[in-house]
Amino acid sequence: MPSPSTRLIAAVFRATGRNRTFISADAARAHVRERAVRPVAFAPPARLRRDVAVHVTRDAGRPVYVLRPRGSAPAGGLVYAHGGGWVNEIASQHWHLAAQIAAEAGVAVTVPIYPLVPFGTAAEVVPWVADLVARDEATYGRSLVGGDSAGGQIALSAAMLLRDRDGIRPALTLLISPALDLTFSNPEIEVVQPTDPWLGVPGGRVLAEHWRGGLPLEDPLVSPLLGDLAGLGPLSVHTGTRDVMNPDARLLVAAARALGVDVASHEEQGLLHVYPLLPTPEGRASRRVLVDEVRAAVGA
Repeated sequence: MPSPSTRLIAAVFRATGRNRTFISADAARAHVRERAVRPVAFAPPARLRRDVAVHVTRDAGRPVYVLRPRGSAPAGGLVYAHGGGWVNEIASQHWHLAAQIAAEAGVAVTVPIYPLVPFGTAAEVVPWVADLVARDEATYGRSLVGGDSAGGQIALSAAMLLRDRDGIRPALTLLISPALDLTFSNPEIEVVQPTDPWLGVPGGRVLAEHWRGGLPLEDPLVSPLLGDLAGLGPLSVHTGTRDVMNPDARLLVAAARALGVDVASHEEQGLLHVYPLLPTPEGRASRRVLVDEVRAAVGA
């Protein structure tokens, strides 16, 4: 059974209308307009961890932060794409997860501040993220890519592009509650929807229309589940069953395994979207698993 903390968060989300952007197409359109006019800050919190050094550069004109463990050379590099429905900026929870992985797994975590809708599109962002992973491969010898929610879509699409374009297989593709098929055509989504206090399909479709730009929704840069999964490097998939993204995560695990891809599946009953980022006992336990997976992938 989910912890009292998880049940409380779900209740608060419902009571406060946290899901309004996703359950209403009109609310999603209004949110896109608001974020375009009033973008929010993306800088990391002033205090993260003393054992992590934070650096920032610009790449292709965009800010790129790198979090490194103090006092030791990184054993590898992880490019992490944050979630937020392709419209919301990186949040403190993302920064704290990145810092924990950098410090405890001993890797350099690169956090790209990618352009959001209505300005950013998959055709622009995914290749850029893939370029950053390729740079890590050249710099650290072992490259990983990961992300949560919308960032999970970016991460898996980037891994597929790296395979096809550069012949690079990341040592691990880390997916937390990933968005995988932006057609939202899986009939099981309707079954899960009443239990999900956070996400919804009507608003998701609006955001997906912006994100795809001129690409079809079925393009692997937009919906990686619909692309060719053969030949990918190892995947780790973290998903909760009270999440409309869960049915597609199940399809991904099954389809990738059928093609011989090494997949670690972490499906948690009754847990919410991006539960590893939440301040709950389940979230803390999952973050330790994430650190262990990254450490193992780089051979630390």
